[in-house]
Amino acid sequence: MQLHPFNGVSPTLATGAFVAPGAQLIGDVRLGPDASVWYNCVLRGDVAPVVVGARSNIQDGSVVHVTRSTDGTFIGDDCLIGHLAMVHGCVLENHSFVGLGSIVMDGCVVETDAMLAAGAMLTPGKRIPRGQLWAGRPAVYLRDLTERDIARNRAGAAGYVELAKLHPRD
Repeated sequence: MQLHPFNGVSPTLATGAFVAPGAQLIGDVRLGPDASVWYNCVLRGDVAPVVVGARSNIQDGSVVHVTRSTDGTFIGDDCLIGHLAMVHGCVLENHSFVGLGSIVMDGCVVETDAMLAAGAMLTPGKRIPRGQLWAGRPAVYLRDLTERDIARNRAGAAGYVELAKLHPRD
């Protein structure tokens, strides 16, 4: 695990948070209880905070950064962020899902139980309303998520909490 202070501020990890080897956390990065940051991710809070809520996971190779034009990047509780995602200067509300290889740009909001599909790009300032699935580049509304979709996404977040407990910790 690599925790790097920047400008006098160091990353902080709550009880049970997991940071995999190879992941880099720089500056004002705050992980909530049982949050997980997987192999080769970069979370860089050098110009504003990166806050990750309880039980949220950021999967392998993802990048989370901020911009001076926002108050930071805020990831709620029980969020799923798929492998190789780019999350930048935005808000992901509780139980939101950002798919594999997708991009969430500055000023965006992904509301509770909303989903950005794999490979999608949410352009600056867009909002995905609660319970909707957006897809494409640029992302557009595709359909409402079913109760089964939402339950599966919520179970996925819980599964990553359990999986993190099985991985070695420094």
